[in-house]
Amino acid sequence: MKISDVRVRIVKNESSKIKASASITIDDCFVVHDIKVILGNEGYFIAMPSRKTPDGEFKDIVHPLNTETRELISGIVLKAFEEAQNAAE
Repeated sequence: MKISDVRVRIVKNESSKIKASASITIDDCFVVHDIKVILGNEGYFIAMPSRKTPDGEFKDIVHPLNTETRELISGIVLKAFEEAQNAAE
């Protein structure tokens, strides 16, 4: 699997824990939108696209099936987020 494109949109609301939204293109043929970059207690992390169920729980719509793929996506998205932040300053 190759992530062929990453696009990051910085969130302007400084009080929000969500700092950006990202889209990734996989192998030039599959796009995942609405990956959130969130500032947590231990730094930045990503959350995959999700929707709220009728009982109030959030379920991922798409997600990696293994740790290796999650770490790959997380690393690439967070690096692109850092670059977008630096460019905005």
